[in-house]
Amino acid sequence: MSEAMTTSNHEVIRAWIEARQGRPAVVAAPGKAATLRVDFGEGDEDLRPIEWEDFFKVLDDNNLAFVHQDMTAEGSTSRFNEFVPREERSGN
Repeated sequence: MSEAMTTSNHEVIRAWIEARQGRPAVVAAPGKAATLRVDFGEGDEDLRPIEWEDFFKVLDDNNLAFVHQDMTAEGSTSRFNEFVPREERSGN
């Protein structure tokens, strides 16, 4: 796996997701806060699409950063991503 990068920059996050034909989404569990996810259209019934504005509001309100990988070790486009607390991030 190639190196993962971390950012909270909205433009970088949106560009990475859209370059992979992803859409902003949440997993909404009853009685729990919404959990951010990226929907790549693979039929995950638990994902609910949301608008970019709402996506970034959840990201910022929960002080989250986006960890992502551009390429796999084999040189293919990577979809690896996760959301982590900003205090755990090492990049911008």
